[in-house]
Amino acid sequence: MERGSDKHSARMDDALEAEVRGMMTAGRETRGEDWNSAEPSGEDQPDVDRSPDGTMVGGVPDGMTEVDVELRSEIASSLGKECWPCDAATLLAKASEMNATGKVLDQLRRLPAGREFANMQEVWAELSGGHVESHRF
Repeated sequence: MERGSDKHSARMDDALEAEVRGMMTAGRETRGEDWNSAEPSGEDQPDVDRSPDGTMVGGVPDGMTEVDVELRSEIASSLGKECWPCDAATLLAKASEMNATGKVLDQLRRLPAGREFANMQEVWAELSGGHVESHRF
């Protein structure tokens, strides 16, 4: 089996990959001890950047802003996964129980009374005026 590495064995490749997996996933240093962390760039060297030649793009669905994505995420985390399907009053009660912010509670108060929502996507479609992602991946 070709692994694309001429310098290490398969076992060593796996060990090296595991060593940096947390940092690559989180996008930041994940080691708790300073002595175990990678050294920063030197004075005469450029800073390390994920996109050194430009600005990273993506991450925000078409028709939404970063503020919309953040609000949708905040609402979803205030509701959890176990309350579906439910109506607006139940969603408001669940968010209050989860100590949601005033911004989230104000958004949930805008939902029409008596309508049942099957999932967070239906809630967001109601709050955003019908905008729902056509595909996620």
